[in-house]
Amino acid sequence: MANFDTMKNKLKNGIALSLVPQIVLVKWLGSYPEIIEAYYSQGVYPFVSGFFRFLFGWVSFSIGDIIYICLGLLAIKYVVTKRKYILSKPLIFFRNIFVVLAVAYFTFHLMWGFNYYRQPISKTLSLTELKEQTALIEFTEKLIIATNTQQVAINNDSTKSVQIPYSKKEIFQKTLEGYSDLKKEYPELDYLKPSLKTSLFSTLLTYMGYGGYLNPFTNEAQVNGKIPKIRLPVVAGHEIGHQLGYSAENETNFVGYLVTLNNKDPYFRYSALSYGLSYCLSDIKRKDAAQFKALYAKVNRGVKNNYKEITEFWMGYENPLEPVFKSAFSTFLKANSQKKGIDSYNLVVSLLVAYHNERPLQDEP
Repeated sequence: MANFDTMKNKLKNGIALSLVPQIVLVKWLGSYPEIIEAYYSQGVYPFVSGFFRFLFGWVSFSIGDIIYICLGLLAIKYVVTKRKYILSKPLIFFRNIFVVLAVAYFTFHLMWGFNYYRQPISKTLSLTELKEQTALIEFTEKLIIATNTQQVAINNDSTKSVQIPYSKKEIFQKTLEGYSDLKKEYPELDYLKPSLKTSLFSTLLTYMGYGGYLNPFTNEAQVNGKIPKIRLPVVAGHEIGHQLGYSAENETNFVGYLVTLNNKDPYFRYSALSYGLSYCLSDIKRKDAAQFKALYAKVNRGVKNNYKEITEFWMGYENPLEPVFKSAFSTFLKANSQKKGIDSYNLVVSLLVAYHNERPLQDEP
């Protein structure tokens, strides 16, 4: 029995100590994006992702959320029932924490995390990113016209906000149909074995300021079911983009926009156009307030009302902890090769300009 306990402790010590070399190995491999792209993102990952989507995708609720709840309860129970042991042997307790971290770190990168180090989507989709301010302004002017035109086509009134008439289930189904159509142009975005769900943590996600997340351990795309429906199509497309192995937030913002814009449904097209326009206007506002004011004056009141609806929704859930959550997530992103942290979301603008430089927007809905 003593020998078994000794072996058990040695194993735990080894696992805990493996965290440091794991981090070093991941960072070293991450400096070779071509290798990650070829052998992981296009090699191992599609099989891992497909397996877990097949395993859990047919279940209507989130298995990953249930697992998180159970693990949280077990952790609380352990701390409460073992508190005397923890206080008497704190080094063992901290060793066990590092065991959990080492296992989680290894599992995370095997099942999804190496995608943070793959080649940029601009290279895999053959897009030449344009970052000149003049190109952005010219594109934004065209995007305003396209967004206004689509809004009027739906409402026959430039002052009314667009309200998507579908249920969340119907929005999810139409998103899947959009991916089915998009793969004809971009085979890289072929999406099989769907696993798209409303998160059980939707209220918590809202207070944290997030529209959804991908569970890297079950490969379920989780959507915040409380956000305004006008944003649901793009957010659903965004989370599926993560499932397909695109980790950078600007890239999945672009994928969400792309699949929603190219959907046959007019409400989806409007959702994408107004979404893309909001990012372009925000980017211009940060650099040139006068230019932003001139451009925003051209936006239909109905579109502005949709923006107001979204702003008021998020303001209704503002709380002192939201900046803490976002700061923590920003730090996580920076640690995983996204130098801009949470500001990475805004970098979608150059991808939008690049895409429409090759495929000009049509004024007609």
